This record gives sequence, C-alpha cells and structure tokens, in this order.
Amino acid sequence: MKNKILIVFGDPKSINSEIIFKTWKKIPKIIRQKIFIISNFNLLKSQFSKLGYKIKLEKISSRNLDIKTDNLKVINVDFNFENPFKFNEKKLKEYIQESFNLAHNISIRDKTIIGIINCPIRKNLLGNKGYGVTEYLAAKCLIKNNSEIMLIKSDNISVSPLTTHTDIKNVSKIITKNFLVNKIKSINFNFKKIFSKKPKIAVLGLNPHNAEYRKNSEEIKSIIPAIKTLKKNNILAKGPFAADTIFIHDYKNFDVIVGMYHDQVLAPMKSLFKFNAINITLGLKYLRVSPDHGVSLNLIGKNKANPTSLIECIKFLNKFK
Repeated sequence: MKNKILIVFGDPKSINSEIIFKTWKKIPKIIRQKIFIISNFNLLKSQFSKLGYKIKLEKISSRNLDIKTDNLKVINVDFNFENPFKFNEKKLKEYIQESFNLAHNISIRDKTIIGIINCPIRKNLLGNKGYGVTEYLAAKCLIKNNSEIMLIKSDNISVSPLTTHTDIKNVSKIITKNFLVNKIKSINFNFKKIFSKKPKIAVLGLNPHNAEYRKNSEEIKSIIPAIKTLKKNNILAKGPFAADTIFIHDYKNFDVIVGMYHDQVLAPMKSLFKFNAINITLGLKYLRVSPDHGVSLNLIGKNKANPTSLIECIKFLNKFK
C-alpha cells in the first residue's frame, strides 16, 4: 500500500484519545486504511476502554506496514506504563521522544509514507527549553541554516512565526538580516514545492508601529535590509507591515504573513480561523503536520474536544501521491 500516514499519538495526558476516536469515526474507510498510529498499544487500548470508545485495535510491527485490516493499526512503542492515566514525567519524556524517533526513522526508511501527523504534546516533554516538535525533527533531519519553518495554514491564509518557540526577551537577538533572509527563502522555496504557487509574503515589523523607523530599531537594522535582499532574489516579499493592523484587511492580499515571534501571528490567526488550520513544518526530509491546538488539559474526559484540525491534517496529507 502506498500513501501511508503516520500519526504519533503524542502526549497521553491530553485530549488525544478523544480526537483520534472522533476522527476515526468521521473519515472514510479508504483513508482509514492508510493510517497508522504510533503509540504504546496497551496505553491506547486502556484509554479507549476507560472513555467507552469501541474501536478494534491491531498491534503491528514497524516492519510490516503492508498489512490489510479494517482495524485501527497501532505501531507499538514498547514502554511500560503502570497506569494509563497517571504518569511519571521523566518516563513520559522518554516515551514521547521514543515515539518521535520511531516516526522519523520509519519516514526516512519507507518511501510509501506520505508524512507524519503528531497529536499535541506539552513542549517540556521534548527536553530543551523552548524546543518544540519543529526544532526536534529539524535536529533529527540534520537541518542547517535555520531553514526549518513552522507554517500555520488555513484555506484563507498562512502565517509563520520565524522564531517559533523563542522567549520574547530573546527575539530581538535572533532576527538578524541573514536569519530573516534564510528563513523567508525557505518559506518561498517550500511553499512553491508543496502548493505549486509562488507565495506573496508580508513581513511584519517587530516593534509597535515599526518603531516609527528609528535608526537603532530592528526594522531599520535587520528587517528592511532583509526584504531588499529577498526582492533582489525575485521573492515576492513586502513590508515591514504593522502587526496591529495587518489582520484587519491587508492579510487577504498575501499568501503568507511572516511574524517575528510566535504570538504575533498565531494569536490573530486562531482568533480568525479557530480550528480550521493546521501546523506544517517546512524544510524537513518528509512532510510533518499537526493540529493547531494544544493538549487541552481542561477538556480531558469531557467529550468536548474538537477533532476538526486533526481531520484537516489527514485531508492535507491525503492530497499527496
């Protein structure tokens, strides 16, 4: 079977069991056959049972992905969970990393894999401070020159926070001209590769009102010089735009809005489009997407979780042959 989709179950202390169950019930059989869950089999089975979810699971080997079955296929991550609802954080961290390592290795080895979807995790489970899935998989892929990109995409617009999970106090230290040029070149290249379209890119400033273009501002020192270089490279970049007004109307004139830090673009994006967006990592050796929401600790066991973003992730990967 070609066009397989790996779903990393992710953080078991989450709504992940619920969104996987609801997604499985909504997607057609032909797509179900392509899906493989990377999880500890007994953990997933126990959580489904506790929540009253009746889905037949089948444990399979990572070396036998051509198996034919109508059951939900689980590539087992061999790990001892004494309790499927209470977790030792140190052991949980080991389990999460082992799950991502397995997904990475399968995707590199098996060219019938379309890509990886990871369900939400808490960022501290990947180790280093400020280290998200984007950075973790980029390191596994030996990506250099900061060319990995977090792209949040809806049907209407895409946004990209160039410093991803960096603390605000460190953002101004990172956004040099070269950093911005490398990142936006990667966006341009990968967007064209995946979506067959040369993107129109709006670049935001860092400071309120673009610091009114003071001589010592990041806008003058780094952002404007970067945009000039990008234009010389035939990239359709414009800016810097003021972050407080771009999402009123002007965003509709662009394919990608590039922000200098995480919440600068993700907060308005989620306010406008809710769950109708997915998180894509550009620049890896394979496609990686994830739902555009977190683990939602406040919703665990309440049957209120929305599976829309996970379904959109599957639809996105299913388009590729």
